Amino acid sequence: MLIKLHGFKPASAVNVLQAFSDKLLRLAEPMCQSMTYDQCREKAMRRELSRRTDIAVYFCYPHSPWQRGSNENSNELVRQYQPKGSDLSGYSQEQLDAIADQINNPPWKG
Repeated sequence: MLIKLHGFKPASAVNVLQAFSDKLLRLAEPMCQSMTYDQCREKAMRRELSRRTDIAVYFCYPHSPWQRGSNENSNELVRQYQPKGSDLSGYSQEQLDAIADQINNPPWKG
């Protein structure tokens, strides 16, 4: 799942909460039962996100990427389309959705 925060620079916890809530509430229940991310200030409202979406939200310890292996793997897959540090602001949400769809449904998965 790739989410574009429209017009929010820098991202705030409130903006991230709203964007994640909106996107997660549109997913079918079995598709997202939990999410794990690193500890950054933009994601400080994890309890509220969990309350709004009924999805378990976990933090990992700092400097412990092994605690979020699937997230690290997903980051590597996204980097096939855009290198680390790339500015994604030029992409529309539709373009980001297309990238996510290609990652989630690779040709060999069919």
